[in-house]
Amino acid sequence: MAEIINLRQVRKAKARAADDAKAESNRIAFGQPKKAKTLQQRRKALETERHEGHRLERGGSDPAE
Repeated sequence: MAEIINLRQVRKAKARAADDAKAESNRIAFGQPKKAKTLQQRRKALETERHEGHRLERGGSDPAE
């Protein structure tokens, strides 16, 4: 004889699995605290500023300057 299943329970289990998958992707995307994000942005800006400060020529790409 076939196994009896409750369709409501199956539907709820499927919805829970979808919600868990979405939550996992959100944890990856939005998992950093604001303080850590701003610290990382400041460090990157400082690093870029230092890197650009070591250029010999500033300005456009025109070599005649």
